Amino acid sequence: MGSEYDAPEVGVCILPPARGGAGGEIVMADIETVRQVFSANQRFYEAFESLDIQRMAAVWRQDKAVQCIHPGWSPLIGWQPVRDSWVRIFNNARSMTFQITDPHITVQGSVAWVVCIERITMAIDEAQQETQVLATNIFVQRDDRPAEHRWLMVHHHGSPMFQRLPETDDSDD
Repeated sequence: MGSEYDAPEVGVCILPPARGGAGGEIVMADIETVRQVFSANQRFYEAFESLDIQRMAAVWRQDKAVQCIHPGWSPLIGWQPVRDSWVRIFNNARSMTFQITDPHITVQGSVAWVVCIERITMAIDEAQQETQVLATNIFVQRDDRPAEHRWLMVHHHGSPMFQRLPETDDSDD
């Protein structure tokens, strides 16, 4: 990826209190599981940067339940529409690089999710564009796979981040 980021030390999930309960419960995931999810998330962005549909397909569970929401797109449900969306994106980009910041990894049993900010630089035609996207990536664990490839993506949601422009002085001097 364009810029590496350090694996987190722990995975934390704060559960909401049960109805009438006193407070949230903090659940710690074991560090090896968190690292596996972190690696799965990294493989997703490496596949994205490669613009290679085979690499992208390798990080996804390929069934009718997967979902993807690209910024500004309608939800895509099922592997074939999700796959077709990646082909379309890859065919229209010359290059893409990602800097992933503020990753937060949560693990609950065989489901994990990563919320992060994607800082994207892309070349489309002759123009270079930069943007930021708030992303949620959801993974499920497959015990029938090697540990380093055990977590597969089942959902990706990217929302554009709008930043307030700096104020300008419109007065004539």
